[in-house]
Amino acid sequence: MEHLEQRQKVMIMIAVMAAMFFAAVNMTIVGTALPKIIAEIGGMDYFDWVFTIYMLTSTITAMLVGKLSDIYGRKIFILIGIGIFTLGAFLSGLSNDIIDLILYRGIQGFGAGMIMSAAFTTVGDLFSPRERGRWQGLLGGVFGLSSLFGPTLGGYIVDNFDWHWVFWVFLPIGIIAFVLILKLYPSQEVKEKEPVDYLGSALLSVMIISLLLGFTWAGGRYDWASIEIIGLFSLTVLSLITFIFVELKVKSPVLPLYLFKNDVFTVSNIAGMLLGMGMFGTIMYVPFYVQGVQGQSATVSGLVEMVMTISMVISSIIVGNLITKTGKYKRFALIGFIIMSVGLFLNTTLEVESSLTKLLLQLVIIGIGLGMNMPVFNITVQNAVEHKFLGVATSAMQTFRQIGGTIGVAIFGSVMGSRMEEELKAAQPNNMPEPTPELAESLSQLQDPQILMSPTQLESIRSSLPSEMSVFFDQFISLLKTALNTSLTSVFAVGAGVVALAFITTLFLREVPLRTSNQDTDKKEQLAAK
Repeated sequence: MEHLEQRQKVMIMIAVMAAMFFAAVNMTIVGTALPKIIAEIGGMDYFDWVFTIYMLTSTITAMLVGKLSDIYGRKIFILIGIGIFTLGAFLSGLSNDIIDLILYRGIQGFGAGMIMSAAFTTVGDLFSPRERGRWQGLLGGVFGLSSLFGPTLGGYIVDNFDWHWVFWVFLPIGIIAFVLILKLYPSQEVKEKEPVDYLGSALLSVMIISLLLGFTWAGGRYDWASIEIIGLFSLTVLSLITFIFVELKVKSPVLPLYLFKNDVFTVSNIAGMLLGMGMFGTIMYVPFYVQGVQGQSATVSGLVEMVMTISMVISSIIVGNLITKTGKYKRFALIGFIIMSVGLFLNTTLEVESSLTKLLLQLVIIGIGLGMNMPVFNITVQNAVEHKFLGVATSAMQTFRQIGGTIGVAIFGSVMGSRMEEELKAAQPNNMPEPTPELAESLSQLQDPQILMSPTQLESIRSSLPSEMSVFFDQFISLLKTALNTSLTSVFAVGAGVVALAFITTLFLREVPLRTSNQDTDKKEQLAAK
């Protein structure tokens, strides 16, 4: 599609970005709204499945559609993705109970995976690698905008309107994006048909599901050493071994393993996975500090993270343009990892009494570093492979980043939980009287750091205690905040280490000149650079 006029390309990208915003904002808008939705439809025990099912279906679909879109073109899949996602969003608003909501969010996830996979690959179809930096930066900006508007709008809707509108408010954008892509996106010729790797696709799906569920549930729902978690990880290893065996035998593998012989492809995916770990770790655990340690509201927490997001968006767009202008990218990735690691390390100096200004400045640093890396690794992966593998290579990068995020959240959660447990054991007040069984049950709820995120629940526990216990309750809350702060600084230290590891990995990234055309004959430039 390089032959299209620049105006046509820009219009197509506007349509694609609208579709991406539609999918991304529907993901972020649910977080703040879900507690009130659950309060109305019930099903608190299945709360986490609303997020888990979306993550699973979107990750699997993105990986599988990558290969199919290389054969049949991106247009059909982005249209189907918008259609499925719109249907899932509409049905989610009609949910009568938690099972309905989980099912319909799963449908949304299938559509989101198609949209994301086809959208990032479309940049590769429309523009040469040298031109892609600008557009990859803008796509990163779309994600940032969805993170800005989604949570705030979700909270506003459930506070002032019927919760169903959380899922329906952006439906017009999806319909507009569908029409624009249908009209503007040129149809692509179907390449020589290849047999579909059904067995490989099934094995890859089982491997991704078992891996993500294992890390999602470990340390929370189940112990790391429980039979459920060991079983899931065993299934992951077994399906991976079988998948490799099958992919080496089939004519048209869903994920061509020989792509990993390309050192640029392999290093980029490892660095992208580590970036996902650092990114999701920061996003997930900063609210614990703002709300749990400092006692601020959820609104303040959202505004604090908004500052990081704004700096990330600006940084991503600027670096994307610089990559297009200079043709260089490795230096931006390395500098970005250094800046992000420094920001995370500075977060280890946070104390219970630290000012929000200090946190904001440190989050700006993290956001700048994160934004510098957002456009890079999609470009390096796409530039490293032949154009016929563009879809599968882009989808692989998305999958590795998603897996990295899931693993990161699980590891950081275990670090926080174990460190907090150690701190509480070491700091228990010695002069607290022996509690009654009813009192012991109330106090046991305070062992969960989530309780600090809910002032209403804290006050409810406090009011249920005898008046003579109020002093000890306040003392225990102070200890809990100190323990949570200490555990969070440990999380940020591990995060800084992960990002530093990503920096070391990127040192091994061979900087192949960005091609100025999508023609595979330009691979001679890459071979000459070896």
